[in-house]
Amino acid sequence: MSDRHVTTDDSWVPDACTLPTAERPLRLAEFNQFFRDAVRGADRLSPQHLRLQLDSAKHVEETARDLTARETSCCSFFTFDIVRPRPDSLTLDVRVPAAHVDVLDALAERATSVRVQR
Repeated sequence: MSDRHVTTDDSWVPDACTLPTAERPLRLAEFNQFFRDAVRGADRLSPQHLRLQLDSAKHVEETARDLTARETSCCSFFTFDIVRPRPDSLTLDVRVPAAHVDVLDALAERATSVRVQR
């Protein structure tokens, strides 16, 4: 049996997540808003690595750092790297171990589908 569970609706979350169940819809809403407002593009560099191109505004970087720090505290299998390669460019790299590729798949799908809806 798998230690994670991902569904296609708004309630997907890996079983390994330690965020209290009552807080999960709020976190999902935060990610949806972040994806809608900040994501400008997405590249799947490998099955375990997603790169999001973000709006380069300072408040976007601050939001990204806050949101990813909180997400790492409950889903420790995520690795997030926020990089500003140029003053007008900001990227968020999301990596997971092989056992959690399905979670990254769901995150990538959410980032691109929510972004398209704006």
